[in-house]
Amino acid sequence: MVDYIKPWLSVDAQIEKLASRGVDVGGRDEAAALLRAVGYYRLTGYLYPFRRTERYEDDERGTRIRVLGDYLPETSLDHAAQIIDFDRALRILVLDGIERIEVSLRMQIGYVLGEVSPFAHIAKETFVSSFTDSYEDPDTRHQTSRHIEWLRRVDARVAGSDEAFVTHFREKYGGQMPIWALTEVLELGHLGRLYGGLSNSFATKIAQEYGAPSKKTMASWIASVNYVRNVAAHHARLFNRKLVAAPSRPPVGVVPLLDHLRNEETAKAVYGLYGALAVTAYLLRSIERQSAWPGRVTQLVQTFPATPTFSIQTMGIPPGWLQLDLWKM
Repeated sequence: MVDYIKPWLSVDAQIEKLASRGVDVGGRDEAAALLRAVGYYRLTGYLYPFRRTERYEDDERGTRIRVLGDYLPETSLDHAAQIIDFDRALRILVLDGIERIEVSLRMQIGYVLGEVSPFAHIAKETFVSSFTDSYEDPDTRHQTSRHIEWLRRVDARVAGSDEAFVTHFREKYGGQMPIWALTEVLELGHLGRLYGGLSNSFATKIAQEYGAPSKKTMASWIASVNYVRNVAAHHARLFNRKLVAAPSRPPVGVVPLLDHLRNEETAKAVYGLYGALAVTAYLLRSIERQSAWPGRVTQLVQTFPATPTFSIQTMGIPPGWLQLDLWKM
């Protein structure tokens, strides 16, 4: 570990540093306004794809690529600003779509479990054994389970809620809430953990409502959509994000609208944002057959500020995607 010794830089010094590394900063007033609006660190994140690179051989004679400190010719702050604007619009659109999925999933989980019992989420019989089996918490040395930890997170969520209906259940029923009410205060992450722990009979019934072929696939889709939601909600760079939780790609013929995902083998195609966009579009079509969201995605992506060396493929979008049935209105 080494000490951090890089100095603080004024906005003017930041502009000079970018210019010295080959960035066309344009008018100084406009450059300063952009830096004050988004910050140097965030801006250079959007400029990263335009850094120069070189190949070299490592100690094991393998060829690797080293990212250099300066930028490719014609790299400009104006183009970076266009990418930032595009990414902002993309995050807003993604959050709008995922909100609809989250609200629908709240309903489905509450509906399916509620049919069995208002408090099915507490009963061990609702879940697979791996969700309810006890283990020793290494920090507290107390026995716990994934189910118990989920209930603790949910209790904390309810305790911090100022929703009127939560207050009603707190005052009249001592905090007891049926699953169809409880889901209304849960975030997508809570719902995903709960879904992953459900017995196959419950999980499959819910998956079928969304056209997912199995619990495993549906759980993967929820996890991927939730990851993208969290990135967007925290205003982080999204358009060329490598997905930590990439959605499962069903075998060809199982989900025809998503068959094309199986054609892609490159890391950018498999782990790029497109896979999550495709799954989101598919889920939304299952919720609302005539969903306008896919069309809004195609309209936005066509405004991508492309250059000869920088295209929508950086998002993992395949050639000819606009002709796919998934994206047609």
